[in-house]
Amino acid sequence: MDSSSEEITHNFPPFIKVYKDGHVERCQIWESAEAGHDPITGVQSKDVVIVPESGLKARIFIPKIDSGGQKLPLLIHYHGGGFCLGSAFGVRTKNFLTLLVSKAKIIAISIDYRLAPEHPLPIAYEDSWAALQWVATHCNGLGPEPWINDHADLGRVFLGGESAGANIAHYVAVQAGVTQLVGLKVEGVLIVHPFFGGKEPDEMYKFLCPTSSGCDDDPKLNPAVDPNLNRIAGERTLVCVAEKDWLRDRGVAYYESLGKIGLAGGKVELFETMEEGHCFHMFNPNSEKAEPLIMKMIHFINQN
Repeated sequence: MDSSSEEITHNFPPFIKVYKDGHVERCQIWESAEAGHDPITGVQSKDVVIVPESGLKARIFIPKIDSGGQKLPLLIHYHGGGFCLGSAFGVRTKNFLTLLVSKAKIIAISIDYRLAPEHPLPIAYEDSWAALQWVATHCNGLGPEPWINDHADLGRVFLGGESAGANIAHYVAVQAGVTQLVGLKVEGVLIVHPFFGGKEPDEMYKFLCPTSSGCDDDPKLNPAVDPNLNRIAGERTLVCVAEKDWLRDRGVAYYESLGKIGLAGGKVELFETMEEGHCFHMFNPNSEKAEPLIMKMIHFINQN
């Protein structure tokens, strides 16, 4: 056996191992789930291709709709997984979004951005931004996806994600504000247990994004140093943190940075779950502590 297939050059537990011959071993198995009808909630889901050239795909979730002309808020969701794990087609994503879509009466589309290191960052950011632009093509009701044309209120779009997905949701919100994207209105941004950087280099992020220092001088890791932060799209932002999450303080710092640019007075909220760790609600969305967090998300989306 070729020794290069056994020699590890990069090891980032509990995420990935990279071997000398270039192959990547993922340390966690993210079980996939088929799209379709959920008999308990009535939520329907299906998979769509957004960019055929790159293979970028997404999964759309839609609740049981009683009236044909009903238009619902649209949540564009970016999954977590350290930019190198996870999927829009995973069991965890499906269980969480099925529950959220059913209870909030919204449409959700989860973006299956390409994963690093096979597709180095910033590819995941570029895919995620391309997905929002694709959604905007439905503004005249003639876009490629009938569920969005017929049922999505593009005047009430929310961007959201957990962990690395929250980082991406923030990035996309800033891009939407900077470019003044036409075709939809970002009403709110939902940032859950976000992954942002600190003063010390994040070696895994540096490996996944060769152009980054991995430190807090990178605006993707530290929004406070982004000169475009004050142009972020969305009238309001909800930042959720967990007491036992090692990233808690970075989430709080993000909340404070939004307050410093004027997103205060109800426009930015902080919600903390005590005695829980990172993204606990994704592992068990029906747990006792998950319910208040999910209800907070629902209230945030549905408040007028």
